[in-house]
Amino acid sequence: MEIKVASSTDMYYAISSLINQEIERNWKKTEKRYHSKRPKQLYYLSMEFLIGGLLKNNLFHYDMLDSCNQAMTELGFDPEQIFQEERDPGLGNGGLGRLAACFLDSMAALQYPGHGYGIRYRYGLFEQRIINGYQTELPDYWLDSPYPWEVRKIDEAVEIEYGGSVHMQQAEDGSFTCTYHNTDKVLAVPYDVPIVGFRNKVVNTLRLWSAEPADAVQQPNETEYYHQLEHHHAIEQISGFLYPDDSSEEGKLLRLKQQYFLVAASLQKILREYQENVRKPLSKMPEKVVIQINDTHPSLAIPEMMRILMDEESLGWDDAWQITNHTFAYTNHTLMSEALEKWPVTVMQQLLPRLYMIINEINERFCRGIWEEHSELRERIPEMAIIADGYVHMARLAVVGSFSVNGVAKLHTQILKTQEMKDFYHLYPKRFNNKTNGITHRRWLLMANPRLAEVITETISSHWITRPRELTHLLRHINDKPLLDQLDVIKNKNKQRLADYIQQTTGILVDHQSIFDVQIKRLHEYKRQLLNIFHVIYLYNELKENPLLDITPRTFIFAAKAAPSYYFAKEVIKLINTVASIVNHDVAINGKLKVVFLENYNVSLAERIIPAVDLSEQISTAGKEASGTGNMKMMMNGALTIGTLDGANIEMKQLVSEANIFLFGLQSDEVFQYYENGEYQANELYQTDDRLAKILDQLRDGYFGHEFKDICYQLLSTNDPYFILKDFDDYVETHQHIDQTYRNKDSWLSKSLVNIAHSGKFSSDRTIREYATSIWKL
Repeated sequence: MEIKVASSTDMYYAISSLINQEIERNWKKTEKRYHSKRPKQLYYLSMEFLIGGLLKNNLFHYDMLDSCNQAMTELGFDPEQIFQEERDPGLGNGGLGRLAACFLDSMAALQYPGHGYGIRYRYGLFEQRIINGYQTELPDYWLDSPYPWEVRKIDEAVEIEYGGSVHMQQAEDGSFTCTYHNTDKVLAVPYDVPIVGFRNKVVNTLRLWSAEPADAVQQPNETEYYHQLEHHHAIEQISGFLYPDDSSEEGKLLRLKQQYFLVAASLQKILREYQENVRKPLSKMPEKVVIQINDTHPSLAIPEMMRILMDEESLGWDDAWQITNHTFAYTNHTLMSEALEKWPVTVMQQLLPRLYMIINEINERFCRGIWEEHSELRERIPEMAIIADGYVHMARLAVVGSFSVNGVAKLHTQILKTQEMKDFYHLYPKRFNNKTNGITHRRWLLMANPRLAEVITETISSHWITRPRELTHLLRHINDKPLLDQLDVIKNKNKQRLADYIQQTTGILVDHQSIFDVQIKRLHEYKRQLLNIFHVIYLYNELKENPLLDITPRTFIFAAKAAPSYYFAKEVIKLINTVASIVNHDVAINGKLKVVFLENYNVSLAERIIPAVDLSEQISTAGKEASGTGNMKMMMNGALTIGTLDGANIEMKQLVSEANIFLFGLQSDEVFQYYENGEYQANELYQTDDRLAKILDQLRDGYFGHEFKDICYQLLSTNDPYFILKDFDDYVETHQHIDQTYRNKDSWLSKSLVNIAHSGKFSSDRTIREYATSIWKL
């Protein structure tokens, strides 16, 4: 094809093909080196890998981005237009998936032999559109055109079995053999995606499994033919959607099928690789293999490993358990007990009869061990049992079956030890540890904000790129006026670019000189987007009463997806958009407030927003957010944080000091005290705080053109469980302090530089080194 008739899509595929040739050479060399040197390998099992676009990332990692941009420009193409041709892979939803992607990036950058295992969803969570202020979900068919980074490996496909019946026979030596009958068979076909190391020629692997029928469709007669088609469609659904709606029994069954599909396929590959390459007895496997379970979703890997070792490798229970218990490590990502997974026993028995038998035996032995060896915990057995109240509790299974259990921020881990999992901590004190989350500074600073990265390098040399903790050398320059002026110019250019994007996509004209106040994260009650929009309404009310009120102009930017069945969260999205439609068109407030909701939040959109942020909203109810990583990304790009003492915010505060972060609200121990003593009464605040009463009355009475009675009712009838009303006063007062602080530009920029300087602590390179050293022993 001649270049003059080539489209942006043609160029995207042409450049991808060129860089893939280099990647493939290094990929083969890396695999050959692992095969010959036989190092201990880490396998990271996760239901999500939110990897974002890879073309720009891979060019950057091979130090080809600048030369490629120049070549594209000379050929008459806009490089950004080329990069926008790539769809974000629909392989994740939020922080969990983005963390997994950052971890893979750091493993390759640090040359650790670590690989990801996930599912190749044909459809992502959904593509979000805002229509009349409401979230509307459209299919996210990100694979509607060829994905140039994946390699299908049909020769390495494995078979997975569901359902059926289990028959056990006892041999003369007392051992048992298991056979399965009338199972449904599914083929797991691997698609490998290269994970490129940063300028080191290492290429690790993200293996994604796709569900396909194990047999071809036959046509003996019309009735059977259509039955087979329906059966094949059901199989393909296993890797069809990221997080199918589990509000129905069919949805629960599909989610459980997905989780087993991931772990069963992955363990077959891991065990085969160990046996073919390492060639040592299975008892030695923990010396060469470690498997990290990312949250509870892959917890079925523990009984599945037992099944393989006993039923297929003929090991006894004790030997199989010794191997299993020393191979798995578990990361907990939530403090919310209602979010910890559990599956009805009836569903587990029906879908995975053999695994249920094994889980039941694990539970029996575990509970018996407590009864016999820990009399002080006997009364706690019902709260610790893996199978209890008709459910299989996956977090308990993960703790019992792993040699390591880690939280993802210091407070999170402390709450696990002292509250959520205190009985397990009493039982296994050496098993619990903390690994504070991190982000890859290569994508979120070097690539997303190249001019800022250049200025940092000009100021303190380039050593920080491989040793991000050296960003602390910037602290010598917090009063360097020329440097602060450069930071100001860079931030303003990033804000102007975002303002242009906002106008192009929403039609809203925003002032790039205003404070860009940003909350971008999954929509959930505990993340308190509602508190944020309440503050916007309060400011609007103040300006309506006094249009001459002296406040610094603000642009409030939201981006978030709500789960399709999460009615309250979707009402909050409607509220944000409804308020925006009024505020943005009210000439009486002189443009001092603008509210923007950017639809379909994903990695690519985050890369646009984060370099432009002035103020990062990290306002979850204290004790609810495990860590957070958006807080780290915005901090690394020079944003100041308004936040509660929750998750990693606490460690941010310890680094930058209270002078360089804006803190407010209840602390976690106060939250738990209110839960226990019941002394907090939301209705009292509604009756005594005129500002809150006005806001709630406006929402209930349709002041903004739409009634939000359900939001008001839920806040007051459930006694405001996330303390939105309780923290409101302190939140408003803290924002007033922010307004005044922002007016002193040099002081604000100096605080911004302090945040950048300390952000190296939150590089995922540090996190991965901690995992590799103290858990994985790589």
